Amino acid sequence: QVTLVESGGGLVQPGESLRLSCAASNVRFAFYDARWYRQAPGKQRELVAHITPNYNTNYADSVKGRFTISRDNAKNTVDLQMNSLTPNDTAIYSCNINWVTNNYWGQGTQVTVST
Repeated sequence: QVTLVESGGGLVQPGESLRLSCAASNVRFAFYDARWYRQAPGKQRELVAHITPNYNTNYADSVKGRFTISRDNAKNTVDLQMNSLTPNDTAIYSCNINWVTNNYWGQGTQVTVST
């Protein structure tokens, strides 16, 4: 059974940083595209960042220059480094991996940015 487990969420103040990590099990992770999504209360789910098996990346305009997605295929992990956080970044963050018709989600981790 494929599982994705996120970690690293929490409560921070504006301007601070957090690093989210997503660990995949029972999957040939290196073949998969990996993405981080977020969903704030009352809003639609938003794609935040994407990294391909070849390490190409792209980001939502709202996080460009502040967030960095990375992957470690040896450890089956995809991370999201989030800097200069603002209250608008408050959301549940979820990781997703997909390859062909195989699509898997983590359970999500809460990120709250508040004074």
